[in-house]
Formats: sequence, C-alpha cells, structure tokens
Amino acid sequence: MSMLPYAVAAWLFGIGLYGIATSRNFIHLVGCLGICQSATYVLLLGLGYRWGSIAPIFYDHPPGTPAVDPVMQALVLTDIVVGATLTALLLVLTIQAYKRGGSLDPEILRPMRPGGQPDRGASRADDGERTAP
Repeated sequence: MSMLPYAVAAWLFGIGLYGIATSRNFIHLVGCLGICQSATYVLLLGLGYRWGSIAPIFYDHPPGTPAVDPVMQALVLTDIVVGATLTALLLVLTIQAYKRGGSLDPEILRPMRPGGQPDRGASRADDGERTAP
C-alpha cells in the first residue's frame, strides 16, 4: 500500500492550517479552510482505492471481481456538498462582517462595541468596566 495519498493529505492539511493561522483577510481564511477540506477528499479516496480494481458497477462483470469501496466514494461526495455549503455560509458571514465592521481584517474586527462599530485598539478596561485592584 502506497503512503503517497496520506502524505499528500497531510501536506494539504498543513498548508491550509498554515494559511489559516497567518491569514489577515476573511476571504483568504475561507479559501485556506477549503484547502484543509480538500485534504479530507484525498484521504478518503486513498483509503477506498484498491490497485487493479474496477468501479463498483457490476452489471457486466462476474461475481468476485475486485472493486473500489463505494462507501468512500459516497463519503467524498457528501464531503464535497458539505464543504460547498460551509464555504457559501462563511462567505455570507464575511460579507456581513464587512458591512458591519468596514474591514475584512480579523484583528480590526475582533473586539466589537455594542453600537456595532469596531473597537480600534481600546482595551477591555477602557469600556467603562471597573477592574479589581
């Protein structure tokens, strides 16, 4: 059994995770999350593949013919649909964050004031809350 699918899946996941950790833009962050998601496609297809096998359609093949695992193919298709839905939802939330905060930078949008305007550099103690001495 080849280790190539596992290595490619680990590499894709690592690259996506690095992009998520260093992202300064929500759209870039959603794209990096999509790269992490593609690592699961490669991993699932690598798990279900068998050398010398055919597609799992047995109409004109004799019984006992080796075939690839159809469950893994179904899981990959489900993963693609869930990934597309998640990407669409995150992009809609990104648009809403831009409309409300005026920026796509997570550092600027992190602390939000009750009025909906981003808090640009003020600390928690500056919000009128008293801190214990």
